[in-house]
Amino acid sequence: MSNYRFTWYFVFRVQPKRPQLRPQWCIRVVEDPIRKEVQADGRLRFWGFVPELGGRPLRVITLADGETIHNAFPDRSFKP
Repeated sequence: MSNYRFTWYFVFRVQPKRPQLRPQWCIRVVEDPIRKEVQADGRLRFWGFVPELGGRPLRVITLADGETIHNAFPDRSFKP
């Protein structure tokens, strides 16, 4: 398992706004995504289905290193 980190933004903005999200879910999605894309700014997007969210897809954004988790949210518009 890699050394995952979380940005200040994730800890102090994302988690308080979405307290139902668990960091371990984000790590699980990054480690075994069903889809992955590179954004124009170099950050990475990962999608995965999370059973604890009722099977809904979770989008996780990391910095370009692929290990620093910056944002995460249930993605209602995701189409596999």
